[in-house]
Amino acid sequence: MRKALSIALIALGLAGMMASPLMSTVEAQAPHAVVVEIDEPIQPSTANFLERVVNQAEDDGARFVVIRLDTPGGLYDSTRDIVETILESEIPVIVYVSPSGAQAASAGTFIATAGHVTAMANGTTIGAASPVDQRGGPLPEPLGSKATNDAAAFLRSIAVERGLNADALNDTVTRAQAYSASEALNQNVIDFVAKDLEQLLSTVDGRRVDLFDGSSYVIETSEIQLRTVDKTILERFLAIISNPNVAFLLLVIGAIGLFIEFLAPGLFAPGIIGVICLVMAFVAFGNLPVNWVGVGLIAFALLLMFAELKSPGVSFFGAGGVVSFVLGSVLLFGGFTPGPLDAPSFRVNYWLIGGVTVGLAGLLIFVVRDILLAQKLEERQAKRGITTTALVGTTGVVSAQLAPSGMVFVSGEEWSAVSDTGDSIEEGAEVVVTEVDGLTLKVYKSTD
Repeated sequence: MRKALSIALIALGLAGMMASPLMSTVEAQAPHAVVVEIDEPIQPSTANFLERVVNQAEDDGARFVVIRLDTPGGLYDSTRDIVETILESEIPVIVYVSPSGAQAASAGTFIATAGHVTAMANGTTIGAASPVDQRGGPLPEPLGSKATNDAAAFLRSIAVERGLNADALNDTVTRAQAYSASEALNQNVIDFVAKDLEQLLSTVDGRRVDLFDGSSYVIETSEIQLRTVDKTILERFLAIISNPNVAFLLLVIGAIGLFIEFLAPGLFAPGIIGVICLVMAFVAFGNLPVNWVGVGLIAFALLLMFAELKSPGVSFFGAGGVVSFVLGSVLLFGGFTPGPLDAPSFRVNYWLIGGVTVGLAGLLIFVVRDILLAQKLEERQAKRGITTTALVGTTGVVSAQLAPSGMVFVSGEEWSAVSDTGDSIEEGAEVVVTEVDGLTLKVYKSTD
């Protein structure tokens, strides 16, 4: 009986293993469409994610892809990559500006126009794609005119390809024109308005579109299965560290970690953490409009601060380091080569820059002060014929309880001290110095 049961279980297991890929194949071949949501500024990680989704949908035999779009804009190069992915797709890509209150501003206008079908929900907007720099200000001439003409020509070419109103879309670039859903429909900027995804699928059913190879494709939505594709853990992680503020902090923490390792070789932990943070910072830079002048200024600032620690009291190095750090932080993203789209602000928050700068300056002042105090103490000890090494073996009195850290009075001076055994030593007890570690004495309680 047991033998028969074992054989039956093994057979069921093998059948399940054989059926699993078959079921996956059947599921992939079943009539389905892919739905993906873009709800962020457009940057390289966005373009890579959308390219993966479209390629995966093509490989899995999806009937079409629906992009639910809500973006304030983004980087021009990433926008062109997304447009290229949509235009060269082997299956229709439907761009749906939703939900109500969403926008396809700036870069979003280009993406929405590129769709084989473009729809908007009620209460959404499209347009306002005038060129500005990456801080939101107007572009200087003649750069402004060149950027405007390039962006306008690109958008017109997409509109002509899709049979939309090229003049109305041109105005979104040259005049910063924006349209509501109903206005966009009346101006032939979009194909139709749909209140929700269900109405979108109903309206698009039976619609014929032209693909990049010149072939026609009829969109069928009856009995279609919708499969939502989300970002992978890696893609989500890249999106998080690609935030300008996060990338800035990673750069600063990484640089400080290496800075500490150079000051105190052998600690290892600061150096390891520093390298990891710097690697993540440079990965983030690949998804941001980084200005390497800003990176150079921050690196130069740390060099000046290092020089201040090596020559404490000069002040010039420290002050120059603080100024260089602020300038580098402000110029870290964007800067001298603005893109031709009204992108969201890719810059570090000024309050964050101020807070980090104050923290670094305070730390620098604190360390320099300690170094100067140590130097003065050594000078006083030298005048009295006492060196720190000569303190080993001398006796003193605990002036503030060691638990296990505290203060002791040795050779006419107050010293920071720590109990060598880790035990608490009461105030007034006599102690013996066993080691001098910088400005801290290691002591034990005298038994005499």
